[in-house]
Amino acid sequence: MNTPLPDVPEVRVVGLPQLTQGFDLVERLDLPMHLKVHGPLQPVTGELLAQLADDISLRGRGGAGFPFGQKLRAVAKSAIRRGVRPVVVVNGSEGEPACRKDTVLLNRSPHLILDGALLAAEALGARTLVVAVTRNSTEISMRAALAERGLSDRRGQQLRARVIRTPERMVSGEASAVIRAVNGGPALPPGRRERASDTGVGGAPTLLSNAETYAQLAIGARIGARRYGNTGLDTEPGTVMLTISGAVARPMVVEVPTGVPLRYVLQLAGAPPLPQGVLTGGYHGNWIDSVAVHEANVSRESLAAVGGSLGAGAILPIGPETCPLGEALRVANWLAAETAGQCGPCKLGLPAAAGGLSDVMNGGGPAALEALREVTQAVKGRGACKHPDGSARFFASTLSAFTDDLAAHVLDGGCGRETTGVLPLPGPGYQDAEESIPSGEKLAVDWTLCQGHGLCADIVPELIRLGPDGYPALADASVPMHLRGRAQRAVRRCPALALRIEQGPAPSPTTRPALPSSNRKALGSGRS
Repeated sequence: MNTPLPDVPEVRVVGLPQLTQGFDLVERLDLPMHLKVHGPLQPVTGELLAQLADDISLRGRGGAGFPFGQKLRAVAKSAIRRGVRPVVVVNGSEGEPACRKDTVLLNRSPHLILDGALLAAEALGARTLVVAVTRNSTEISMRAALAERGLSDRRGQQLRARVIRTPERMVSGEASAVIRAVNGGPALPPGRRERASDTGVGGAPTLLSNAETYAQLAIGARIGARRYGNTGLDTEPGTVMLTISGAVARPMVVEVPTGVPLRYVLQLAGAPPLPQGVLTGGYHGNWIDSVAVHEANVSRESLAAVGGSLGAGAILPIGPETCPLGEALRVANWLAAETAGQCGPCKLGLPAAAGGLSDVMNGGGPAALEALREVTQAVKGRGACKHPDGSARFFASTLSAFTDDLAAHVLDGGCGRETTGVLPLPGPGYQDAEESIPSGEKLAVDWTLCQGHGLCADIVPELIRLGPDGYPALADASVPMHLRGRAQRAVRRCPALALRIEQGPAPSPTTRPALPSSNRKALGSGRS
């Protein structure tokens, strides 16, 4: 079963609301209501704004956690050095199916986000503001908010502001992909690492941060660092927005002060009292067990201390009735299908890892487990964007968190539990990802006939590579459905008639099928 999260799930608050203030009054705070609830906001000069960000320990709330004050100073310094006007970008691209916190703010409190973005634009002397969103509801809300403030993209205005739409994909929310989309290109990472503070929108220095970050800045500017610090931990003051889903009675977005016990937040959403695991930080995050849940508080430092992560603010418990490896496999398939297809670690490595996990679950034994560990390790640090690294972190965490279940699958052929599908994935659009399910067929070579012509590797490099001796090395997992046609063509084109397709083991009926695997050496042939 898979139930996608709604755009705007239930919203709760622990303690006094800050970002969610006024949510009990109206569904959406338009500009008049926003001013009644939050009051007016005075401009803050550049260094004072950066100092405020430092004083409230404001870090990016999109997952990377970079200090906002440092980012603001870097953009200002670059703009002054080059003598150009910088650009401010709100990254509201929330393409992860387990995240809704930014979508909630964009839909229900758009002017709080704009407050923070306009503060930054005024402090930097920016003349362009761009808001990037992924959903119809957020696009409608933000366009209405700009209109309510009299902001548009017309020439001659002191500040030109516009909303752009990016696809609802994991890779489209990365900073470099958002900037590429704003510049008129595809919403994909460009494959090269450039600092937005140096070269961003239109080549100008660009301040890009996540929607919640700007909203937090607006709260800090209104109430001051001292009052802001009265909430939450001294080291990480204020509140955070979390999306709680998975095996819960009530999926929700909750605003919670830092330092609140994680178990209390999970209890609020109706999670199992003893979950067998909780995925923290979303699908690029880390699993923690029930013992760690009872030790952890809601903060970056506390979660990291127990092996978790705050990441993008998604918290997903799973109960004892589902197979954790099966749940991870469903997410692995989605992560592999989310590849930008621009480098080997992403295009080949993530399908290889997902297929490797499928092999482990379907009776591949210790050899399949070792192959999965190798391919996961090979992906790290080699991608053109952060998607391979984040996905590899998810795979590695899965293998370390569920050792008993892993042993049951490797040594005993399974854990005896079905996969109930409690981790949210996209709705009908997810069917596109499932084109990559295994066909149950494998490529095989008759070595008495093979003469090393190499044509097969040219036709289907995802499954076949040429070894140092010039002979083909084949992937271990099933041929995925979307590669069947090319695999069959490779068989037909083999001059020596050495390549054939054999029927492999059927996928387990209790799990979703996986993307294809590849061996570790095949990863080395991919170039970003």
